[in-house]
Parts: sequence; C-alpha cells; structure tokens
Amino acid sequence: MIEAGKTYVVMGLLDADSLAYAIGSTIEGLGGKVVYTVQNEVFKRRFLDSSKSLTDEEKAGLDLRFCDITKDEQVRDVFAELAPVAGVVHSIAFANPRTCLGEEFHTEATDDILLSHHISCVSLATVARHAVPAMQGGGAMVAMTFDTAHVYPHYNWMGVQKAALEALVRALARRHGRDKVRCNAVSAGPLFTKAASKIPGFGSLTKLWQASSPLPWDTREDKQAVANAVVFLLGPLASKITGQVLVVDGGTSIMGGPLMEHELGEPTV
Repeated sequence: MIEAGKTYVVMGLLDADSLAYAIGSTIEGLGGKVVYTVQNEVFKRRFLDSSKSLTDEEKAGLDLRFCDITKDEQVRDVFAELAPVAGVVHSIAFANPRTCLGEEFHTEATDDILLSHHISCVSLATVARHAVPAMQGGGAMVAMTFDTAHVYPHYNWMGVQKAALEALVRALARRHGRDKVRCNAVSAGPLFTKAASKIPGFGSLTKLWQASSPLPWDTREDKQAVANAVVFLLGPLASKITGQVLVVDGGTSIMGGPLMEHELGEPTV
C-alpha cells in the first residue's frame, strides 16, 4: 500500500480522534515513517497534550513539527528539513462557525471567507510548491474533501471551499505530472472529530447518512475506512491515478433520496 521505511507528512493533526491521526497510524502500521504537523504550540497543548486517548508514552513518540499553513516560510522549512518525502496528506480546513457556517449563508464577514479559502484551499498549492521538490523521483499528495455535488444545510462557505479545493487538486495533478507527483482527494462521509463538532447541524448530517447510506456508516469507526483509502492513494498501487476524488461515504452520494422501508430489512443473502 505504502512504501515501507519512507517518510510521509500528515498535515493537520489536532488530537488522537482526528482523521489525521487515523491516517498516520495506518501508515505507520504498514511500515512508513510519519511526521505530523500541528498548527502551533498552543494547539498542541490544548488538544493533543490533553487527549485522554493516548498515553504519555504514545504522545512522546509522535514526530511533530509546528506549521501554520498560512505562513509560507513555515511550510517551506518543514519540507526542507524532512526531504526526501514520499507522500503528503493535507487534512486541514477551517471556517469561522459564527460567520461562515450556520442557518444563514450570506455574511458581511469577507475577511473570514478569505481566511477560510486560504486555509482550506490555497494552502494545498503552498504545500505542493514546497513538497514536490522534496519528492525525489515522484510521490503523492492527498487532500481531504466532502461531497461538493450537493448543498448541505449549515455547511455554507465550507462547501464552497471544498469545491475550490477539488478544482485545485485537478490543477495540481496537471501541473505536477511532469514531476511524477500525483494529487488526489478523498471525499469522506461525516466523521466525528473535534473540528466536526464545531459545524452547526453536524447531527443532522449524521441522521442523513443513517437514512440514506446503502452501507452502514459509523461517524467514529469509519475513520479507518477513510484512512485506508488515503493510504491506497499514497502508495504505488495507485501509480496511475491522479486528479481524482475518491468517495468513501457508504454510498450516500449516489442515492436519489433516503432508503425505502423495504431496503432497511434483514440481509437477503
């Protein structure tokens, strides 16, 4: 799946319940070396250090770098230090829930929208600019997205940012093909994380998936299914896949409405 012994950078670690941690743990389980980025020391103390899901020994064993994704020089320094790297995971997004999310789409908080765009979308291009030179002989980048074919209540400007992110994935795939660097995205169903808990109406998304997903969807346990897809795209088995969005959502995105009563019964085989 991934190349054992090589270095993979997982950007956007918050705590042990984050998708970034699930991805990194999966890479390590397959023999890869994982370096996580955390926004800053404050985030580390507030979220990671206080996590009850990891022992002190496990926390001490994490290879961490501080990186504010909006600071070009910090991104540059991370990859200059870690080169060579085989792959990068961009698990970073932000939108002010008071202005960019919620019941009303329209807002006068243009600065918040622009900051959200920078963190959630533009930062992937910044990462590519500095990561690709560190990928000697090629590599892979994977970004995390969410269904952009439909409009969900409360998600508002983050839905716009994710659509822009997917367009950027395609643009980067075209630009960096000559460098033998692939760029893809994984579109995951709703997963419960610290970040997701800040999305107004997240519970309604969970109910929607429960009512619509042909395959059972668990907002906690299915982090692993998403992590598996990310790891696949990072590795040589996906050597000719680039510019794509791999959907891992239990099938909800293909459904034309909720499951019917007869579809909710016992297995037929």
